[in-house]
Amino acid sequence: VQLQACGGGLVQAGDSLTLSCLTSGGTFEYFGMGWFRQAPGKEREFVAAIHWAGGQTWYTNSVKGRFTIARDNAKNTVYLQMNSLKPEDTAVYYCGGDWSREPRNGKKYNYWGKGTEVTVSS
Repeated sequence: VQLQACGGGLVQAGDSLTLSCLTSGGTFEYFGMGWFRQAPGKEREFVAAIHWAGGQTWYTNSVKGRFTIARDNAKNTVYLQMNSLKPEDTAVYYCGGDWSREPRNGKKYNYWGKGTEVTVSS
């Protein structure tokens, strides 16, 4: 299974950005998916997750109301729509796949992609 994240870039505070994560080699439609991020000098942290059936989502408090996770099973892709970006959102964003029971726990994910960097200037 391979996960390929893309869509990062340099934006200004208040801008929007959409990250995408394409999954190949597995049964994507049965994978719970998630996004994590790691800021310079900090540990990787949970951002958002979506159940394999798509009906349930989870968010860390700092992004609630600004970020939206969604999935398109026909395209084997999970998205992270990020609005009203803040400088503190600056990080490398990672896509994780096939979590079990604990969507907020990175240790419960079976697959990871390489990150895509998001930089938000003030």
